[in-house]
Amino acid sequence: QVQLVESGGGLVQAGGSLRLSCAASGNIFSINTMGWYRQAPGKQRELVADISRGGRSNYAESVKGRFTISRDNAKNTVYLQTSSLKPEDTGVYYCNIDLSNGMNYWGKGTLVTVSS
Repeated sequence: QVQLVESGGGLVQAGGSLRLSCAASGNIFSINTMGWYRQAPGKQRELVADISRGGRSNYAESVKGRFTISRDNAKNTVYLQTSSLKPEDTGVYYCNIDLSNGMNYWGKGTLVTVSS
């Protein structure tokens, strides 16, 4: 059993920043890719950013230059530092991990609301 616990969401004004965290625990041997997805009201879930075990990161075009993903392999934790937030960044942010055994897990999500 694997659990993902996200934190750091909240209400912020446009131009502000938030730091999201996601800690994985349970029956984990090794985590390959860790990532953040988001789902805005009425829209499909989309990739925000992901990062390989070696630290190679990938970002959605809409967040490049504003968001930074990082991870602490010793703590099985992934972070998303957001800045210059826009109202269109509003949504539920979900953590996702790929384990070395091929299993994939999602967190329950943390809500980010950006007011104009």
